[in-house]
Amino acid sequence: MVYTMSGVRFAHLPSIKSSSLPTFNDDRRGNAVSFSLRKDTRSSATTPSEKLGGHQSDSSSAVTGHVEPLETVSQDTTQVLDDVHAQRIETEGQDTSGSMSESFVQEVGQRRIPPPGDGKKIYDIDPMLKSHNGHLDYRYGQYIKLREQIDKNEGGLEAFSRGYEIFGFTRSATGITYREWAPGAKAASLIGDFNNWNSKVDVMSRNEFGVWEIFLPNNADGSPAIPHGSRVKIRMDTPTGIKDSIPAWIKYSVQAPGEIPYNGVYYDPAEEEKYVFKHPRPRKPTSLRIYESHVGMSSTEPMINTYANFRDDVLPRIKKLGYNAVQIMAIQEHSYYASFGYHVTNFFAPSSRFGTPDDLKSLIDKAHELGLVVLMDIVHSHASKNTLDGLNMFDGTDGQYFHSGERGYHWMWDSRLFNYGSWEVLRYLLSNARWWLEEYKFDGFRFDGVTSMMYTHHGLQVEFTGNYSEYFGYSTDVDAVVYLMLVNDMIHGLYPEAIVVGEDVSGMPAFCIPVQDGGVGFDYRLHMAVADKWIELLKKRDEDWQVGDIVFTLTNRRWGEKCVVYAESHDQALVGDKTIAFWLMDKDMYDFMAVDGQATPRVDRGIALHKMIRLVTMGLGGEGYLNFMGNEFGHPEWIDFPRTDQHLPDGRVIPGNNASYDKCRRRFDLGDAEYLRYHGLQEFDRAMQHLEEKYGFMTSEHLYISRKDEGDRVIVFERGSLVFVFNFHWTNSYSDYRIGCSVPGKYKIVLDSDGSLFGGFNRLDDSAEFFTSDGRYDDRPCSLMVYAPCRTAVVYAAVDGDEDSISLVPEDV
Repeated sequence: MVYTMSGVRFAHLPSIKSSSLPTFNDDRRGNAVSFSLRKDTRSSATTPSEKLGGHQSDSSSAVTGHVEPLETVSQDTTQVLDDVHAQRIETEGQDTSGSMSESFVQEVGQRRIPPPGDGKKIYDIDPMLKSHNGHLDYRYGQYIKLREQIDKNEGGLEAFSRGYEIFGFTRSATGITYREWAPGAKAASLIGDFNNWNSKVDVMSRNEFGVWEIFLPNNADGSPAIPHGSRVKIRMDTPTGIKDSIPAWIKYSVQAPGEIPYNGVYYDPAEEEKYVFKHPRPRKPTSLRIYESHVGMSSTEPMINTYANFRDDVLPRIKKLGYNAVQIMAIQEHSYYASFGYHVTNFFAPSSRFGTPDDLKSLIDKAHELGLVVLMDIVHSHASKNTLDGLNMFDGTDGQYFHSGERGYHWMWDSRLFNYGSWEVLRYLLSNARWWLEEYKFDGFRFDGVTSMMYTHHGLQVEFTGNYSEYFGYSTDVDAVVYLMLVNDMIHGLYPEAIVVGEDVSGMPAFCIPVQDGGVGFDYRLHMAVADKWIELLKKRDEDWQVGDIVFTLTNRRWGEKCVVYAESHDQALVGDKTIAFWLMDKDMYDFMAVDGQATPRVDRGIALHKMIRLVTMGLGGEGYLNFMGNEFGHPEWIDFPRTDQHLPDGRVIPGNNASYDKCRRRFDLGDAEYLRYHGLQEFDRAMQHLEEKYGFMTSEHLYISRKDEGDRVIVFERGSLVFVFNFHWTNSYSDYRIGCSVPGKYKIVLDSDGSLFGGFNRLDDSAEFFTSDGRYDDRPCSLMVYAPCRTAVVYAAVDGDEDSISLVPEDV
């Protein structure tokens, strides 16, 4: 029997063994690579086999899942890692294909994670932190202590973060080794297609630290004992009974058609079938413009899209729009599609719904060819509570990877919470981050749910006011913060060009300060308050908007710590919420978006404000910008993943949508249709991105807000060499409106939201020239007169002579 899954053909195989092959004996089971086997606490070889084969359970010898840092699983792993590393370098050194642009040695082999600094610079950056130096010094001390322990016991953070070269399935010239940390298990066997799922055949041995291991020598003909594509699981006798689990370090897992559980897959195609990267990583962009995306819902059709289709159809669209980074959600395998990828079950496996691991590599390589950096939306803040497919109760204990008891459950997300104070959890998560950078060439991460990690209250039902005691006290999870410091140091040490964005709503000080200076080490914080502010305003009448409130929200961020700003992300597009376009235009979007038809006042208002909201957000809000796919043209539908009715234990029924994919797609055809008003919104978003690409205003050090006029509802500011003028008034247009500026001379319009190309009324002459007058105005050295129509945003640039060159902005006087 065979079945296919995303382009891979998997066979339901009989036993691969024949009379000519070695039978199960001590040579196969025991004499693998030495791995911390200082003492043997196993039962006899017969008893575990009988227990697993007969599905019997003996709970009298339960083993705790907690491992103290100084008595680690890997006291002797340094030599194992060195052997694996040397073999890998030697193997890659023999590669004569010449098509790999960056070898392991080039990327990582010559790099070292720098030693910690003294962590004191944060007090120079922000003297207010000195009043909390007790907490901050303790936090940094814990980080230093952990780095020292890792150096002593693991040979350094660089080696510690290569756990995937030891755990899970590793292949050598002579066979396959499988290792799994499962301290709660009393017996374990490797089962799968390759041995007819017979738990008595490949029984694993256990060391004193709860690591189970088996070595499977090659077949007589030299082929691997486990064929590529074989389904595999580990069967364990646990304190809660016999349990079949997908290996925690599995690199691929699939759900067979018609089945509910997933199966781990041994993924190791022949060398000639493996995807080889052809293009180098792009350089880190100075101004980060992120297109947030989801592969599965990126088709215009109601279906699950593929990595290949996304590569061929969506990536060129992103490039044409002018974004320089694509952020991909839902990469880590998640058994529940409607979780949007945030309830991860298999952390090292790319989602099989969209294709194979090699398909994902091809996607990333194509993005690099287009000059796009690729960020992964990584989830280390929590894990699925699924016990069939994921880490929950992996070895039959509640506290192996997670905090036990109530602390290990997130009541709002209905998921499990990692114990960041556990040595093996640190190894697992650090190695996971490195795996995606190294194996798949991701260029960085957006870390999900960081606020939930950093506080024991997870940021729930807490309103952060900016009081420093809210960030540095007993509610701070120091273990989690130290983990974030470790992973950021590891990422930036090995990949200096990598980009790391943290989703933090709390505004923790020093979040985006380097670890060596005492910070948490992120490059950017997501400026989450901005999207909330827009929703708040869109619930009010235009007359109740305050332009000063808008400016304050957009600029209320910590000095010296970069932000990625957005008007809306995927959060606002989910079922039950509303996108900005839908808040503005509601049901009129279904009937009045034809260019040759009569628009309603609601549509006219919506199109005008949609453009203004996005431009003022990009112009004032941060050093990076993010947009969720489809929102650039005001996608008319929310996102609703296919769902069936959910029957709760108390008898209530939560209705589904008949497992429909109709709202789990993106109607890119609407944005492309020139006869629809969506096209004008898309063209304006494209113009915004190209304006930023040309002028680099988001990362300019020059920002001056010269006008916040509540009566006129006008905002005027300079950023970089540009002057932005926003008139939010719903009826008033202003002729000969004087605005201040820094650079004397001639100005021209470089972006006009009212242009006909963008679905506007074309009230401005974009070829007009504007000349400054001497004398200070709005506290600026000079000024010019402009026309500011109602509900428009216009950007002016100083030009030199007849050339549209960028003038240098002088220092403020």
